[in-house]
Amino acid sequence: MAEAAHFREKALSPARRRFRRAASLLAGLPLMAAFFYGPAATPAQAAVSGKSLSGVAVNLDELTPSAPVKGDTVTVSGTVTNKGKEAVTGAHVGVRVGPRLLGRSYIDDAAKHSSDVTGNDPLEIGGKYTASFAKLPPGISENFSISVPVSKLGLGEDGVYQLAVSVSGQTPTAPYEQMLGIQRTFLPWQPTDVSEKSRLTTLWPLISGAHLTAETGSDAQQTPVFENDDLAQELAPGGRLEQMVSLGSSLPVTWVVDPDLLASVDAMTRNYRIKVGDTEIAGKNQAVAKKWLSELENTVQGKKIVALPFADPDLASLAHRGKNVPGALSHLQPATEIAATTVQTILHVRPTTDFAWPADGAIDPSIVDVATSAGAHNVIARSDSLQEATGLPYTPTAARPIGGGTTAVVADARLSTAFQGNMTKAGTSTLAVQNFLAQSLALTLQDPAKQRSIVIAPQRMPSASQAQSMATALRTLDAQRWTQPLGLGAASKTKADNNATTKVPSGSAYPRSLRRQELPTQAFQDVRSMQTTLDNFKNVLTQPDRVVTPFGNAMNRALSTSWRGDAKGAKSYRSGVQKYLLSLTNRVQLVQKSDVTLSGRSATIPVTVQNKLVQPVEHLVLRLRSAQPNRLQLGDHEAAIAEQPLKIAGGHSQTVKFTTSISANGPVQVFAQLYTEDGTPYGTAKAMPFRVTVSEMTPTVMLVIAGGVLLLVLAGIRMYTHRKRTVARASASGDEPPEQPSDPDGDTGAGGGNPPGSGEKVDR
Repeated sequence: MAEAAHFREKALSPARRRFRRAASLLAGLPLMAAFFYGPAATPAQAAVSGKSLSGVAVNLDELTPSAPVKGDTVTVSGTVTNKGKEAVTGAHVGVRVGPRLLGRSYIDDAAKHSSDVTGNDPLEIGGKYTASFAKLPPGISENFSISVPVSKLGLGEDGVYQLAVSVSGQTPTAPYEQMLGIQRTFLPWQPTDVSEKSRLTTLWPLISGAHLTAETGSDAQQTPVFENDDLAQELAPGGRLEQMVSLGSSLPVTWVVDPDLLASVDAMTRNYRIKVGDTEIAGKNQAVAKKWLSELENTVQGKKIVALPFADPDLASLAHRGKNVPGALSHLQPATEIAATTVQTILHVRPTTDFAWPADGAIDPSIVDVATSAGAHNVIARSDSLQEATGLPYTPTAARPIGGGTTAVVADARLSTAFQGNMTKAGTSTLAVQNFLAQSLALTLQDPAKQRSIVIAPQRMPSASQAQSMATALRTLDAQRWTQPLGLGAASKTKADNNATTKVPSGSAYPRSLRRQELPTQAFQDVRSMQTTLDNFKNVLTQPDRVVTPFGNAMNRALSTSWRGDAKGAKSYRSGVQKYLLSLTNRVQLVQKSDVTLSGRSATIPVTVQNKLVQPVEHLVLRLRSAQPNRLQLGDHEAAIAEQPLKIAGGHSQTVKFTTSISANGPVQVFAQLYTEDGTPYGTAKAMPFRVTVSEMTPTVMLVIAGGVLLLVLAGIRMYTHRKRTVARASASGDEPPEQPSDPDGDTGAGGGNPPGSGEKVDR
């Protein structure tokens, strides 16, 4: 294995290479791989052996062509930077070609030591194929570019070779020629077509995080509200998603799409708003969204698209944390159904929903069960999860049956993770591309007479630079000298290798690093609470789709795989959805009622309900309950509880009157609460209490009041008849009736006649 990490000191002829390799294999001694062939190291090389003198950093920014053929000229370009404290004199950059690597594990080992200065590297090609610098001061960088004909590289058999760029020179403390820095990479050498090419399937994911909230405007169009304007940046020229579409349009890839991304971009093509703190502003990137969708639609016409369940739910989290929460798995089937509809509506392409893709392709029995519960028959796994246990000397075909009619499509881990690093630096990208090409060729050459199907499942959300590096590598394979493209659907139907592993790893084998990123059980409990509130709310709405659709999508987003590594963001999103849902339900509420006083054996109690929603509500019941039915009974049936149905227009209030029956005096506590027609309490508000003071009229009191009224009536009659007689006598005698003083009681004197001494006769 050590031989794979370093170079031989001198290029050997193909025959000599085969002889030495055969000798080492026959000897059966693993340590033979650590010996290097060629002349012994010079004294200067021996002096640096065992310690790093990499005072000069070598960056290999470009290697073209990445996979040369006969007659080509290989050009290496980059920079050398003096990282030390001493100037380097007589510096020159040279090209070195190392041994042919015998397999994929040798490439892995070599990549780990790509910049080690060991003193055991092969000699430079030298001559005019160098770049010289008279002096390289500390901290100074110099560019280089060296072109070497393939015929000068000493390449023999088809395969993967090591190629290095090194810098040598002298320093004041070491005034002799020495290697000061090196950068190794790989050079795939396959000038002619392989008889049985590997069939290569590359997934090209269009997935993003959660951008849309559950909030919508009150207008008829329900203007959507976005968390921020980050999605517009991804769609803009040079953005991550723009690059994915632009690069993927010319590549032989299988598009894997999250329908939520399409729905979010489609919403952005019309009026939309963006949350900024506690306020909202109008979005202005409709043109960007329209252009991206148009380009994507044109690109995917006639091609196969895999649609993930809406919002790309985290299957592993559902299996490990959500399975014990009632209703958690019920979201997966609707998310799968809406996925196909969304893609077909927006892109006018019928997708397949027959593939499930757990995070990083890691599976166990519970994940497979959840992944297939919504109807998928294929699970995209990865070879570092479904590992080969039979010691196969080659990488088997991706598809393999794992029981229950389910096929695991096992992506190659090395190729799938080749571009996960920071690809913004040209040197890093170049090394990743060469490593990818080397691994793909080595895989094919494991058994050139056996054609196999290989799948590449990269990270879900590649950055723009990662996408560019992947595209560079895939374009190099366009020549199809050792690979040929194949769609994911065809790859899943390829005949499985009889010797490949089909046993799904146990739950204990699931990587701890991935388990730590899963959504917590609380996330599923929160979503369950949202669903319960939503079910209760929609029952009273006349236009439930205005609420059910945005909140249903938001709950799917709350369970997305994109929240891995962002537990705080996931919690904040769930909290925001729940808070907004409760605010909507509370817009249908009881108006706070003050204390009431009732008199008599019967009376009415008015209670007002307010609807601040823009749509009418119905199927709602207002229930009143008397805490002391021995004093106060409610309704026509004179019971402790009475209720009345409600139907309230949007933006209006309704006052409901309840009849009462009073049996005894005193205060009574009464409770008012809203219910749905099925008897479920509406919303989260508790029953509203208010105090009713009752005063009953007893029979004795009624008799006293009746007697008093009778006396008043009789007194009035007497006064009337007395006045009438007086007026009649006065008319008969021709005299004016005497003036009588006013009496507040309606009488005229103590005796009821004229005052004493008037001289008038009193007629009785």
